[in-house]
Amino acid sequence: MNTSDCKSVSLASGDLNDPDISENASAKRLCLVCGDVASGFHYGVASCEACKAFFKRTIQGNIEYTCPASRDCEINKRRRKACQACRFQKCLKMGMLKEGVRLDRVRGGRQKYRRSTEHPYALTSLPPRKSSLEENKFVTALICCEPENLSVSDSNYRDRWSAYSKSPADKTLSILGDLVDRELVSTIIWAKQIPGFSDLALNDQMKLLQNTWAEILSFSLAYRTHQHHCSSSSYPTPSGLFKQLVFANDFVMDELQAKQAKAEEMYNVCMKLVKRLSQLRIAREEYLVIKALLLTNVDIQLENCQSVMKLRDTLLSALQECVASLHPYGYIHLGQLLLVLPLLRQIDSVIRRFWNGIKREGRVQMNKLFLEMLESNLIR
Repeated sequence: MNTSDCKSVSLASGDLNDPDISENASAKRLCLVCGDVASGFHYGVASCEACKAFFKRTIQGNIEYTCPASRDCEINKRRRKACQACRFQKCLKMGMLKEGVRLDRVRGGRQKYRRSTEHPYALTSLPPRKSSLEENKFVTALICCEPENLSVSDSNYRDRWSAYSKSPADKTLSILGDLVDRELVSTIIWAKQIPGFSDLALNDQMKLLQNTWAEILSFSLAYRTHQHHCSSSSYPTPSGLFKQLVFANDFVMDELQAKQAKAEEMYNVCMKLVKRLSQLRIAREEYLVIKALLLTNVDIQLENCQSVMKLRDTLLSALQECVASLHPYGYIHLGQLLLVLPLLRQIDSVIRRFWNGIKREGRVQMNKLFLEMLESNLIR
């Protein structure tokens, strides 16, 4: 579906089942390390089989490399074998996680799990997992259906900004409103592709989307901002470097813009979430599962509550397996991830209050789908 169809999408009219909305052709992904065609997300990064195997081999063998030059060798598909030291450093720079490599699969048998001398009743690592991250089918499905980031330049509403907006602040709000509307369309497409969601009653699908859209969009915004800063600086990113919220590939908002648009509260709570995700070093796979989990994390009256709870339990199991595959002390990290949910519920209230105020003031034009979501007065 292209952005010109945004206006015609309406939950109440039953467009949730429109076959056109299910089309989501994704562009071919490239390995962030060498530029070859990526076979998937390995150790938290889109990468090819060669770089995946190289990284795994290096970590499992605890290999140390030495660069024969000045430690800035070019790494691409043709020259990726020329310098192992620079290739490994680029793997780390792009965000590959050492914790994602299973040390119990090294040659010569499984890793021995010994008790800590300081904490005799605590294991130094979790027992071997039943499956690796690549074998988690739910995570694989979520990777495939994840929407691409939006760009302001792709919008069909550019003429409206100049015609309708009377000030830079109103133009910013107009762009934000358009992005929200387009992202809502992407969210509907994404939700329909989550295994099990389309099997729910149509009314339940509508209610879930109407109740959780603000949390889902805020979580996506925070992760997109976190990724942007991680890719443009050293990892992990110091929280002090977070100065801009990345709403689209070509549109960011800093504190001054937020103040001019009277969006300071929204900016501050979203930035708080960005910093929390940075501190957790959240992996892409964890982000994808939690975002899907948000869709089912509601306490409202549904036609078939049992089916929704079953889907939520499946997502929780997928998240648990995902975390266990990435972190030695998975249960601790899992608990920290779930502690993000109360902050998202707080952000949900701020987002709705902000846009309802914009609607009352009539400062910018808001599209049909956005208004419908905003006006759904469902009890949280």
